[in-house]
Amino acid sequence: MRALQGAVKNDRVVHAYLFSGPRGTGKTTTARILAKALNCEHPAEGDACDECASCVAITKGSSLDVIELDAASNNGVDDIREITAGAWHGTPGSWKVYIVDEVHQLSKAASAALLKTLEEPPQHVVFVLATTEPHKVMPTIRSRTQHLEFRLIGGETLSSLLHDVRGAAGLVADDELIDAAVRLGRGSARDALSALDQLIATGSLSETQPEFDGLFHALVNLDAVEALRSLAVLTREGWDAEQLAESFAGEVRQVFLLQVAPEVADAVDADRERLAAWGVQLGLPRTVRILETFGLAMREMKSAPEKVVTLEVALVRLIRPELDSSLESLDERLTKLEREGPRVSIPTAPAPAVVLRPIGATAPARETPEPALVTAAAPEATEAIETESIAPSNVETLNVDDVRERFEKRVVPRTPRSAQLLLKNAQVRSLEGHRLTISLPNEEMRQNTEYIAPGLRSAMEHEFKVTLHVEWVVDSSIAATPAPHAKTPRPAVDAIVNDERGVNDESAVVVDSVAGHLISEMFPGAEEVS
Repeated sequence: MRALQGAVKNDRVVHAYLFSGPRGTGKTTTARILAKALNCEHPAEGDACDECASCVAITKGSSLDVIELDAASNNGVDDIREITAGAWHGTPGSWKVYIVDEVHQLSKAASAALLKTLEEPPQHVVFVLATTEPHKVMPTIRSRTQHLEFRLIGGETLSSLLHDVRGAAGLVADDELIDAAVRLGRGSARDALSALDQLIATGSLSETQPEFDGLFHALVNLDAVEALRSLAVLTREGWDAEQLAESFAGEVRQVFLLQVAPEVADAVDADRERLAAWGVQLGLPRTVRILETFGLAMREMKSAPEKVVTLEVALVRLIRPELDSSLESLDERLTKLEREGPRVSIPTAPAPAVVLRPIGATAPARETPEPALVTAAAPEATEAIETESIAPSNVETLNVDDVRERFEKRVVPRTPRSAQLLLKNAQVRSLEGHRLTISLPNEEMRQNTEYIAPGLRSAMEHEFKVTLHVEWVVDSSIAATPAPHAKTPRPAVDAIVNDERGVNDESAVVVDSVAGHLISEMFPGAEEVS
């Protein structure tokens, strides 16, 4: 507005302007104000007086100096030719102003006809072209205009505008209704005024926006039945599926902003407190996943025959991560498992061992078990082992020597095979409170610890019954165990099977890294030269 005001004041008005920006930001209104200032009989500092005959006529829409055209419905070449032909006629005022709204919807022929007039305009004519999509306007037209971009209006400015309108029109509206209208306007002055008018007419916020607390509650508690029931209630109330998805995504966005940048969020007062409380219960990662899932759902709805089904599927995927194959869903499932901790199950009799051997090898003779192996003492031994493994522990009763011994004899064997290959080179160094320091021979091994962390954490919690935080350090004085080369190599798969059965096979190939393990499996007995 300052640029236009200065142009009128200094008599530097150009013959064509291009106003672009989101809907409801005042493009057409600004064009009318410019027309008033150009034709005002008593202008002051580039502003119209709003009292002379010309200003009153423009306000009423009866002025012959201002011609408006909606290009969305009048986009043919004949419509433009009629306007350009009249541009050469005289006018009662000083300037004849043509306002073309949604100019990007003109046909190619109509745009070409308009371009001809813009190249050689009459001296007393000003064209104001308004559009929400300036990139669709013909480049040659854009190059012959002065382009002014309109932006969305901030919440404080919108609130001040609505308060001024309330005072000038004598409206009965409390501050809560005005704040709600500001939020529903989303930066658009026209939408905010329309929302305020609707709120005053209904007297209730529930009539103008759906109630989403039921959906939030279902997402927090992972209750698919409640989510679908709440959605069904909203659809029975007449809300469209796309409208629901857009409105809910808007509320989740406020929840997201209140967690990341509260000063950017538009929610106010009680609504702000409600959404902030939902954010605390959902957490930031889950809030982001809800936003992403609903964004994809809204895109799929545009081509879906049953839009509400797309919304239902999106809700169930958010509540049941196992139905979603995305990486975000997998991460959520792993986080949930880590939070729940290891599960204690009742030991069952082991299944008969399956012995794997190379193709063509002769099956070994079946040995007859000695009677001494099957005795009445077996149940007592099993009971003793169970009692020992679940003995309660706390960090006060643990000492570093006890932890070191139990780590090597009980924790490491409970970890996966890949973890054991790495941990056999580890040494427990110290225990300070809940922090356990473990040394490794080199930096490469230390970097690989992130891959074994979940399995190691589960095994340690099962053994010590407390959560110990592991700090990995590099100690070059520790010699990594070399990989011995067996004279009679056995297939690596036999070693893995025996390891799963708990068989201590001295001839199994031992390696000090995952890469070495893979090489020993692919090339048994091979020796790495360089």
